[in-house]
Amino acid sequence: MAEVPFVDLAAAHAEVEREVLDGFQRVLASTAFVQGDDVREFEEEYARFTGAGHCVGVANGTDALELALRALGTGPGAEVVLPANTFVATAEAVVRAGARPVLVDAEPGDLLIDPERAAAAVGPSTAAIVPVHLYGRLVPMDPLLDLGPPVLEDAAQSQGALHDGQGLFGAVAATSFYPGKNLGAYGDAGAVVTGSAELARTVRLLRDHGSERKYRHEIVGFNSRLDTLQAVVLRAKLRRLARWNDLRRAAAARYAELLDGVPGLVLPSPPGTGPGGGQEHVWHLYVVRVPARDEVAGRLGDMGVRCGVHYPVPVHLQRAFRYLGHGPGDFPVAERAAGEILSLPMFPQITAAQQERVAAALHKILG
Repeated sequence: MAEVPFVDLAAAHAEVEREVLDGFQRVLASTAFVQGDDVREFEEEYARFTGAGHCVGVANGTDALELALRALGTGPGAEVVLPANTFVATAEAVVRAGARPVLVDAEPGDLLIDPERAAAAVGPSTAAIVPVHLYGRLVPMDPLLDLGPPVLEDAAQSQGALHDGQGLFGAVAATSFYPGKNLGAYGDAGAVVTGSAELARTVRLLRDHGSERKYRHEIVGFNSRLDTLQAVVLRAKLRRLARWNDLRRAAAARYAELLDGVPGLVLPSPPGTGPGGGQEHVWHLYVVRVPARDEVAGRLGDMGVRCGVHYPVPVHLQRAFRYLGHGPGDFPVAERAAGEILSLPMFPQITAAQQERVAAALHKILG
């Protein structure tokens, strides 16, 4: 019997293949490989999709975070508040911008940044707050916006997520188009979105050697441009993203039914509950919590079900961030979650039969 993949990129490609190949031929004929028309058109289309006003394509999601921080004026001597429960790139971008990460724990329900702990971490040197919209669920933003420092949203896992019809809340947001994202390229890619024309212009300068005109450089910048071929892929997939997100929501609802009552298994809370009520969740990941997670994951693998862990080691326990002076016990919610969380197979094309196999395996292991 075929395995149930964690994510099926081939199934997504099958839906866009003809459009992508036609677009590649168009770019090859024009030879506009850098800053071609498809980049500009994708930026306009994604800006409309997010309602942000401005979109600047960049080389990857980590660069998007760093360039957004720099556009906000973040640099040496500054502090940036962010969650301990996130992918390392969030903290990396802060360090690359010259600032110091100030980590805070997660709230125990949805494992998003704890707003009360974030408030306690804000100080006179705080240049920005970076909430991370994990798993496809938006962080409740009002408490963070009220704290004063500019808010940069890490939106790599929330493409299309809304709260009361709104998708952008802070000064600026950064996203990744890594292949496995809800909107994924065929390699690395990212973007910065903002309602500020001034911030957008600064990011455009930063991504292209500080230049708007060839050989005229206003500031010291970077080489972090979105490739035209990747823009072709993203344009084709963006046209399908709303429907794909609907399919993810349907798959999440099916999991909730199939997994109800599995002993020891903690399911994610549905959208519309808790402090993030009124949300349209996009279910980038379907993350459950389970005792003896590594053993359960191993047995699922033996039964042909591929899973993931997002993330097994919190930022403060990574060797690269040992200099921050944290140790075990400093962020207990994030640490406990790191040993329990398990991401089940989730992608728009997942079938009911595949989900039934996942559920049957979990019932057998934990029942």
